[in-house]
Amino acid sequence: MTRCADAPPLTHAGAYARHAGFRIEACVDPDRRRLAEFADYWRVPFSAASVADLPDERGAFDVVSICSPTALHQEHIEAALRLEPRLIFCEKPLTSSEGASSRWIRACRERSVTLVVNHTRRWDPAVDAFATELLQGRWGAIRSVVGHYNKGIMNNGGHLVDLLLRLVGRMELIATAGVRYDHWSDDPTVAALLVTENGGAPVYLSPADARDYAFFELELVCEKGVVRMESGGMAWRLREIVASEQFKGYTSLGQSSEREGSYPRAMSRAVSDIYFHLVEGRAIGGSGEQALEAQRVCQILRDAATSSYAANACREVRGHDA
Repeated sequence: MTRCADAPPLTHAGAYARHAGFRIEACVDPDRRRLAEFADYWRVPFSAASVADLPDERGAFDVVSICSPTALHQEHIEAALRLEPRLIFCEKPLTSSEGASSRWIRACRERSVTLVVNHTRRWDPAVDAFATELLQGRWGAIRSVVGHYNKGIMNNGGHLVDLLLRLVGRMELIATAGVRYDHWSDDPTVAALLVTENGGAPVYLSPADARDYAFFELELVCEKGVVRMESGGMAWRLREIVASEQFKGYTSLGQSSEREGSYPRAMSRAVSDIYFHLVEGRAIGGSGEQALEAQRVCQILRDAATSSYAANACREVRGHDA
């Protein structure tokens, strides 16, 4: 399906191209055909198959975007730092391990390079609005949370965990249950039960299967109603408490109302925030430290789930042998 020309951009390049404060000066891709197509489409003056082929001029680029596969992020962050940009905007997860991510966060900090990691909903205005409502008490206490996702705990699960950390705060793992390799060979989609540190509300990670369809939704059952983020943030559904029409003295949930989602605006807002961070020194979300906190939780979930899966597999094998 072709998107409308005036639709909000969903990619790094699209957002930079739309923003008056940026020019895309160079692009890198080892696939020569894709490199040529990208450079032609976005009218990029310099293209190269390797970062090593870029002009060796320190500080020539204010921002370096890293959109490569996760396994290459360490190599590309190192190469980007040699160019001495002011900011690196990297896709998530930052690296394949918590330890490596910590090292590169420290390396960026030591070189005074701002590191921003693209957990996209950090810049979704609808998420901002809901986070503010939670903080101000409009929905009261959180009673329980269910997050639906697929395509790996470190990948799409990273978006979900980062969102949960923002909305409900730190969480403690109670149990994992089930491992499904629905897209990545090294990154399973797992089911889990956690509890919030503040209030002890249960948080369920409910897996779907990426081979069926894309699925990323979040439901919060609160003291004063139920809020559901649907279709990855394209829509929100809200139900507030009302006096029961059937039973005097009781309350129930009223009819749902819809709130327009603003997820497609997130990438443009991220690039705008990057611009104002560089020009005016404004604070910016999506820090390496925030990404590391999400990665740490995801890694705990993955390791707990896979070790349990392996143990159960061993027990099954022994049972058959017996």
